[in-house]
Amino acid sequence: MASVGTVILGLGPSEPSEDKTVPLKEKKLMDVKLGELPSWILMRDFTPKGIAGAFQRGYYRYYNKYVNVKKGGVAGISMVLAAYVLFNYCRCYKELKHERLRKYH
Repeated sequence: MASVGTVILGLGPSEPSEDKTVPLKEKKLMDVKLGELPSWILMRDFTPKGIAGAFQRGYYRYYNKYVNVKKGGVAGISMVLAAYVLFNYCRCYKELKHERLRKYH
């Protein structure tokens, strides 16, 4: 019964071991250090097929996280609507800025 209160530090599923190294190309964006970022970006696939694959992965990730759930809410649809409004505002900003500076009298 002496081992009941024993805690072993550093040997848990929550702490990854330091000897496991992942190649830079295999790392996700959130796992890349700031100094490795330029070389990580240069390793990405910028062909039309690679860009289409990135958009497809993003769509499926968004769909499965916010739309295809048991207890859905308005979060998924409201994010799409907010992105649409922001995109159109950025697209029309030049005309809106010009219109704002006009004087009506």
